[in-house]
Amino acid sequence: MAPNALPDLTAYDAVLFDLDGVITPTAEVHMHAWQRMFEELFAEWDITPAYTERDYFDYLDGKKRYDGVASLLRSRDVEVPWGDPSDPLEADTVCGIGNRKNVYFEQVLRSEGITAYPGSIALLDELAAAGTPVAIVSSSKNAQEVLQVAGILDRFPVVMDGVIAERDHLASKPAPDVFVEAARMLGVDPARSVAVEDALSGVQSAAAGGFGLVVGVDRGVGPDVLLEAGAHIVVDDLAALVRPSSDSASASDSEEHSA
Repeated sequence: MAPNALPDLTAYDAVLFDLDGVITPTAEVHMHAWQRMFEELFAEWDITPAYTERDYFDYLDGKKRYDGVASLLRSRDVEVPWGDPSDPLEADTVCGIGNRKNVYFEQVLRSEGITAYPGSIALLDELAAAGTPVAIVSSSKNAQEVLQVAGILDRFPVVMDGVIAERDHLASKPAPDVFVEAARMLGVDPARSVAVEDALSGVQSAAAGGFGLVVGVDRGVGPDVLLEAGAHIVVDDLAALVRPSSDSASASDSEEHSA
């Protein structure tokens, strides 16, 4: 899609962003943490077929941590007790397994830090200048920490994360609950707002929530998959949605006129 055909997000009442893979490249950290944890678990329990990158996109991406664990194990016909979030790392429960993954994630986050995508920051700057409200809608319980480490927590008055979802018993993506609740917290109508997602389950969640515009960000899922899931448009980077400044537009017009 040509840049001038892309929608102006400032024309909407609000823009709600997923975090991992949309604002920050933490999706890669999550992917590596999940891979390490499941490869160790599969080897220990002799589970086949082996864990693959596709498993991340099909069963884990965008979901609450424990829901993702249960979903992936179910794909291998493995059922374990749910347990409790306070379960120790060695517990063979959904929660214990999920807690192991989180240790790996936090180790990488704290040792290497995280920096937001430049294109995402440029779009946030444009929305802030226009006075368009924004929010984070993340299934991760680490969302607040990621935003803090990235130095952008103060940009988001509303952060709907895995902690709130668990506290309020909100269903995990692809159910619409978390996106709809975040819109309520912002005081906006989903039908007049934008949802931005890179995960298959997240796009399905936003589409089910009735958002006026669902933007898919292709970080590896594939544009066709995101469109089929309910995205209205798909971009490779949010920089594509930043409108040219008036100065840049004037300079471009002048160059075309003199050509």
